[in-house]
Amino acid sequence: MAYQKRITNKKRDSRIRRHARIRSHLAGTESIPRLAVFKSNRYIYAQIINDDKGVTIISADSRKEKKGTMIEKAGKVGETIATLAKDKKINSIVFDRGGFYFTGHVKALADGARKGGLKF
Repeated sequence: MAYQKRITNKKRDSRIRRHARIRSHLAGTESIPRLAVFKSNRYIYAQIINDDKGVTIISADSRKEKKGTMIEKAGKVGETIATLAKDKKINSIVFDRGGFYFTGHVKALADGARKGGLKF
């Protein structure tokens, strides 16, 4: 059998390492939960998590949004998660960017959440 080169995804591995480094410093509590962000090539997802109990309190994503650019959709997801958080009486959160750089879609989601009234 011929030697097979191991295929790695360097960009994904770097993001996962960054996320592990970030998570070593961040944790969501019941009073101040964690807003976790994940983005794929097509969608962006956000969750508000209580790490003490290991429970997702609120989640929102851009899968139902049909019109607009990805940045506009991310802003709407941020506003949606903020309004849902206000309904659950959550005012402040810890922002977990998930190892992604804080530009573009992630920044638009954070700005939308701030616009909706969440404090970081």
